[in-house]
Amino acid sequence: MFEIKAKDNRARVGVLKTNHGNIKTPNLMPVIHPKKQVIDVKECGADIVITNAYLIYKDPELKQKAIDKGLHNLINFNGPIMTDSGSFQLSVYGDIDITNKEIIEFQNLIKTDIGTSLDIPTAPFVNREKAEKDLKITLNRAKEAVDYKRSTNMGMALNSVVQGSTFLDLRRKCGAELTKLNADLYPIGAVVPLMESYNYADLVDIVMNSVAYLPDNKSRHLMGAGHPMVFSLCVAMGCDLFDSAAYVLYAEDDRLLSTRGTFKLENLKEMPCSCEVCSNYTPDELREMSKKERTKLIAKHNLYVSFAELRLIRQAIYDGNLMELVEERCRVHPQLLNAYRQLTNYYEDLEKYDPRSKKSAFFYTGPESLLRSEVKRHLKKLRKMPKKRDLVILPPSRKPYSKYLSGKLGEFYVYGSENEIDLDKTDFMVLDIPFGLIPLEIDEIYPLGQNESPKNRDADSLEFLKDILFEFIKYYDQVLIHSKIIKDLNIDLYDKHPQSNEIRYLKNDLKKIKAIADYQFGIGSGSALFSGDDINIEKSKKTGKIRHVFDGKVPIVNMRASDSYLILSKEGAKRLHAHMEYPKNRIVVNEDSVPFVRDGKSVFSKFVVDTDENIRTNDEVLIVSEDDKLLGFGKSLLSAHEIHDFNTGQAIKTRKGIKKEEE
Repeated sequence: MFEIKAKDNRARVGVLKTNHGNIKTPNLMPVIHPKKQVIDVKECGADIVITNAYLIYKDPELKQKAIDKGLHNLINFNGPIMTDSGSFQLSVYGDIDITNKEIIEFQNLIKTDIGTSLDIPTAPFVNREKAEKDLKITLNRAKEAVDYKRSTNMGMALNSVVQGSTFLDLRRKCGAELTKLNADLYPIGAVVPLMESYNYADLVDIVMNSVAYLPDNKSRHLMGAGHPMVFSLCVAMGCDLFDSAAYVLYAEDDRLLSTRGTFKLENLKEMPCSCEVCSNYTPDELREMSKKERTKLIAKHNLYVSFAELRLIRQAIYDGNLMELVEERCRVHPQLLNAYRQLTNYYEDLEKYDPRSKKSAFFYTGPESLLRSEVKRHLKKLRKMPKKRDLVILPPSRKPYSKYLSGKLGEFYVYGSENEIDLDKTDFMVLDIPFGLIPLEIDEIYPLGQNESPKNRDADSLEFLKDILFEFIKYYDQVLIHSKIIKDLNIDLYDKHPQSNEIRYLKNDLKKIKAIADYQFGIGSGSALFSGDDINIEKSKKTGKIRHVFDGKVPIVNMRASDSYLILSKEGAKRLHAHMEYPKNRIVVNEDSVPFVRDGKSVFSKFVVDTDENIRTNDEVLIVSEDDKLLGFGKSLLSAHEIHDFNTGQAIKTRKGIKKEEE
């Protein structure tokens, strides 16, 4: 039912397939009251809606119409429809007179596209005994619904709702247990009270602890999240669907939604956006209208704003700059900013889904940018890379740094032993925001060479640079720090000058490609790939950048122009395969797909039996058989975790297959 088209951190643009058409996600489902439809939501951009099956069931007239003509005719919507089971009424009134099986049967009978089992929505901050009791009922009902669907072979897709109140271990337990049932979609419930009270940090904990135990090949629906100011944050956590009654409830109260919060009509002098409503009416004109007409127009505005934000979010995912949008949106309210900072505590969970290379440059928008996956991933790699005896630390200049370095590099201060400078025993790095230290040999690869930050440093940036500097000087015998850095950071180190004032950085293309290979594939990969006596490096005549690397006339790698990562040739793949221990850099496929990979066909997820867990979207990978025979090489379209969960769709775009006689 679900296929991923683009990724950025945990966010994904996907396609949700239903009986009434395919839906692009992330998306919003306007809530349709079966008896009170204020506006035609499809005219405002709605692709999918949600309505309440229990309200229809309890109204004899609506019930009969739904049975006779179908749900789509009842609410006059020909696209996909999701139905709620009455859980909201259960949370409000404490009890409803329908069983779980009855509401499932009814939803299927009226031909809803996506039905929901009768979960128990446990409010935040209840006592644990109640939360555990309610969760047990929710899980039992979810199992009953899934079993019923399998036994009747019904065509309706099925929601299984994650509950557990604010007990994170119960959320994790619920997610894990529901995953075993293999439902079609997974809503995350009972979070509306948190949003109404601005407890967004608690919302982050609940969502992240839920999605971590849910499968990646199914859509996740954050129930009741209908305000556009929270969409980007929730999408970054892996939520695909939202529902909104807010568009009409706020309209009835003369309130206009925006990504910056909510405006009261009584306070408006100007309309807040350029939607159809805001472009054609003034606040005074709206105030002079009848209540019914005004509510209709404000409801339209609220939906226009919501769908515009989701389009912007999807584009940001395609471009790879969603987190910049999240940082921008979360600055509109202190509690949202607090929530974003809480999200950065889940670095490891975010990083394993985050592509290493993206279309957009990394923009530093504030101290929170230093907590993004890209920064922490780089520093983690840098700590593991082999280090020479000495280190020279340079201030930032025009990018790429190495291209614009020439002659003497200036005045330095010495920390540690005072050795005679030996360039063969010296690492050269630039100290800069947002990545801390950037070795000059790899300063062109993404995102180290594709980022922007203000020249005027904020206090957090300066502290970050100091921390990185003082950490890394401990790893070397001698560290030479440029005088500009000493001045800019206002740090006090040994007041000594190096024995030699002839410090220069000597560019070496062979060292460069070896360093890039080590950074990209793992330590030692550079020597394995470029070990021949006749390594030839071909550069672009226009840009001077490395394009192709040969051993004699045999191609080994190409360099991607967009991000300076390496693309393997057949010979390069063979060398890397021989060097890397199983299962590093590998996608392992079953016997059935072996001949197809050898012929250069792409690899589908269902044929993958094992992966290196460190593989991320867009990584260059080796494709091997179960006995580790090299079959081909290509680019991963999903992360390792996603490949394991998906049973449909492409996992690897094969660049070249390797025939048996070519092994």
